[in-house]
Amino acid sequence: MKTIFIKLIFFLGSTWLMVILFVTLALGMGLGTFIENAHSIDAARITIYNSWWFETLMGLFVINFFLNIKKFGLHLKHKWPTLTIHLALVVIIIGAFITRYHGFTGLISIREGATSDEILSDDAFLEVEIKASKGTRTLKQHIEKRQLLSSATPRLNTFSIKTVFDNRDITISYKDFVKNAQWSFRKEPQGALFLKIVETKQGERHDHFIKENELFHCGDISYSLNRPVDGAYNFSTLREESLLEPPLTGSLLEMATGREAEIVAGQRDTVKTKALYDFGKVKFVVPEPPSRGALVLTSGTPSGELDGSDGLILTVASDTIQREVVVLGKKRKIGERTTTEINGLTYTFTYGSKVHKLPFQLQLDDFIAERYPGTTNSYSAFESKVEVLDGQKKQSAEIYMNHVLDYRGYRFFQSSFHPDEKGTILSVNHDFLGTMVTYIGYFLLYFGLLAILFTKKSRFGQVIRKLKRLNVTTKWAGTIILFLISCQGYGQSDIDPMDSIFQKKLDSILLHYKVPETHAAKFGRLVIQDANGRMKPMDTYASEVLRKVSKDYSYKELNANQTILSMAQFPELWFNVPLIYIKRGNDSLRSLLEISREAKLAPLSKFFDKEGEYKIKDQVTLAYKSMVPNQFEKDFIEVDRRVNLLYNTLSGEGLRLFPIPNESNNTWTSNRQLAGLGFQKKDSLFVAGILPLYFNTFSKEIPTGNFQESLRLLEQIEKYQSKFGHGVIPNASKIDLEILYNEYDVFKNLFSWYLSFGLLLLIAAILYLFKGKGTFANILWIPRVGIYLCFAAQTLGLLARWYISGHAPWSDAYESIIYISWATMLFGIVIGRKFDLALAATAFVNAIILMVAHWNWLDPAIANLQPVLNSYWLMIHVAIIVASYGPFTLGMILSALSLLFMALLNKRNHGNLRLAIKKLTLLTEITLTIGLVMLTIGNFLGGQWANESWGRYWAWDPKETWALVSIMVYALIIHMRLVPKLNNTWLFSIMGVLGFYAILMTYFGVNFYLSGLHSYAQGDNIVTPGFIYYSIGAVGILAGISYFKRKRYPV
Repeated sequence: MKTIFIKLIFFLGSTWLMVILFVTLALGMGLGTFIENAHSIDAARITIYNSWWFETLMGLFVINFFLNIKKFGLHLKHKWPTLTIHLALVVIIIGAFITRYHGFTGLISIREGATSDEILSDDAFLEVEIKASKGTRTLKQHIEKRQLLSSATPRLNTFSIKTVFDNRDITISYKDFVKNAQWSFRKEPQGALFLKIVETKQGERHDHFIKENELFHCGDISYSLNRPVDGAYNFSTLREESLLEPPLTGSLLEMATGREAEIVAGQRDTVKTKALYDFGKVKFVVPEPPSRGALVLTSGTPSGELDGSDGLILTVASDTIQREVVVLGKKRKIGERTTTEINGLTYTFTYGSKVHKLPFQLQLDDFIAERYPGTTNSYSAFESKVEVLDGQKKQSAEIYMNHVLDYRGYRFFQSSFHPDEKGTILSVNHDFLGTMVTYIGYFLLYFGLLAILFTKKSRFGQVIRKLKRLNVTTKWAGTIILFLISCQGYGQSDIDPMDSIFQKKLDSILLHYKVPETHAAKFGRLVIQDANGRMKPMDTYASEVLRKVSKDYSYKELNANQTILSMAQFPELWFNVPLIYIKRGNDSLRSLLEISREAKLAPLSKFFDKEGEYKIKDQVTLAYKSMVPNQFEKDFIEVDRRVNLLYNTLSGEGLRLFPIPNESNNTWTSNRQLAGLGFQKKDSLFVAGILPLYFNTFSKEIPTGNFQESLRLLEQIEKYQSKFGHGVIPNASKIDLEILYNEYDVFKNLFSWYLSFGLLLLIAAILYLFKGKGTFANILWIPRVGIYLCFAAQTLGLLARWYISGHAPWSDAYESIIYISWATMLFGIVIGRKFDLALAATAFVNAIILMVAHWNWLDPAIANLQPVLNSYWLMIHVAIIVASYGPFTLGMILSALSLLFMALLNKRNHGNLRLAIKKLTLLTEITLTIGLVMLTIGNFLGGQWANESWGRYWAWDPKETWALVSIMVYALIIHMRLVPKLNNTWLFSIMGVLGFYAILMTYFGVNFYLSGLHSYAQGDNIVTPGFIYYSIGAVGILAGISYFKRKRYPV
């Protein structure tokens, strides 16, 4: 027995168990995100996150850590930072357990001017009340059980409640769970007799089926069929006739004839089908006579007759009697009461959220919803002004996103609001102890992680010292891996050949009347309000229209501003210009438009037939209706959006250049949409006429080249904008900078510069290694300085975007990618100061990242910030977590170089490459450690942001879950050196490359494949790029070659 115990302790403290735990937890969490996407978060929680085995793994992690403290000397002073990190994780796990089992969260809904002290719990509960009459006494027993159920996990839903009541053994057990349950009646000749009634309550229709010889309860109202009960609406059958004996006097209205009749309480009358029975609060219709059959509970849609209630089917056994009971309800909804009698006992069941009473009241004084200028549903912020009523004490407070109300251990957060904006919905959290313990763990973790970076005796400090001691002077036989990137541009001449002569004539007219660039630039300074309420210069609007419609930034010899001016001047001509981008491969779309299979662009006129009908109307309608559109449907949706954008521009409706005077939401409009907007006659005449006059004037001025009059008209438009829109117009410096930002398009252009300088530095570095000091040593500084200048330009571009947008430039997919690119280059410059090969490789990868950022599925347009992101936490959490992708990317590059050098090993270069591989390995460990520290801090700071915004610091959202998976992956890579047989250079390098796929999944996978709070990317989900599969194949080949070479020539 003692031997078994010793072996168990040895296993629990082994590093191999640590590896198993890392892998199992990471795989489990990753699987959970896909289960959530396929089914629901409840299914993921039941299967993974809330399961007993998942909690057991966390417990084993804690045990494994404590058993290794002495083994690895973590109790020694110089290892206290490492000990602090692991202790912090233990504290965080303890805090999570407290929150899960003792915390409480819910929602409180309040109308303006009303008070409330009732919270609806987030969790669903099954409540059972059992009653028995004993003479004048009534015995009661209340049972309550928290339930987490999903139709996707039938085997894991199982539960059983056993109790003894009135000397009877009672078992209530789970039988089935039906999502969005609906009763459907199936006729069967041998079935039980049922009567259907349609009840209306608070304007909602409810279908009920009353079974013969049973009492049916609907709230406080009871119905029966052939079983008279005092106080119930008693139906009965006599031969072929149905009778009703009501407990109250009411009226009857025959819908077919309009005849009314009185219904007397306690008096039997023949039931009239399709007639409205009205007994005050009780109103119902009997649509048809009783019939035989069976009730079947089926899964429907949330808009069904039970308003999306779920159905919990239970089996109740009392002594030898067994009965099936259906209970309706769901989370965040008060369940319907189901009452039944079994074996002489009365059971009342409810399933749904539980009402929790606050020890005080909240009164909503005012709810304020703020929108971006000129929008209807684009909210910039919302706020609840409340008053806490606690006995004689009163306290006023304001609750809005990222600003909470703390009172007596309860925290209130702005969650949502009523559709009419006359009421608020607040989320409530009551978890003081769990939050406090978790926060203590967070701060210990931050301290420990930062300490290992700055403590000389930590592992990180030791690796840096080892790297400094290495004096590598090697002659490398190198090879250059070139990335062949094929870029295919589509020229404007790629159109239907049948129309080529016509198009040449059309282009000649447009180019003849083109506006000079200098004049167009002044037009580009006008401010316009886009559909999302963003105020921007016309220069930006023109660029975005062209890019979205044609996937280009100009047309022929016309820049964006000249193109928009030409469109406004000659909309009829542009109706026939091939400008709308058609994705290749969709031949059915080309067939409908009657254009050639090779055409990449189509004119707007091709989308309409001779009668003016939209040719793709049917396909677009079906595509928008599809819950999960396929690629064929996505193509139609995309081209429909381009058609609408171009149409609105040509019609002038998109040119929202004119602020509506004294409009509360600072709405701007076009000169084509003035009706009913409250313009005074003078202003209305100005807005309606100024643009046509301006276009007509500069058309006449083009032959002379004198644009004084049209410039004067432009100044009048600017004055009008300043007079009525001064509250939202960007200042002149911001407009100037945005136009400059558009002109240089720094991030798009840096791709080729990074690629060129990176290739030049790579060639120079390898030649320098071949030849040693001399000529090549003198030219290495040229590409190095070039990369530094590119990085400086990229930094200025980020700062410019920050200033223009008014928020940190990492709030959407495009911004986060260019920020990752910047962070990657920053760490490449830091690491590459004395290692040119690392700097060159980083420049290569950075070029690829910038190229990806400008693929068609990412929109580089500057957009308004979502309310939830309007917080200082955006700059803290997102900046750190996204910047961590930089060192991880660099670590992947260094690991790949290490594998490449292993693959190149031979007798002649073994000595030199061995030292280079060792240096690369140490550099990789440094970069991965920095990345892991940043990702961990960033992820848990995100938990604090979530707690300050929504009242819960962890919700298993796919983004935070995959960030934790990435932490697990890289923590395993860092810890592999402690595991026998895993502590080797080849495995560390291959894991440094493979681990990066977790980062790709954390960013791209979650943003574009999974659903969640963090999926802020624009556009539809994308298919996996082919380079992912090619890269996996390339890594596999490189890993195989390097493995066998390393075995032959150990490093």
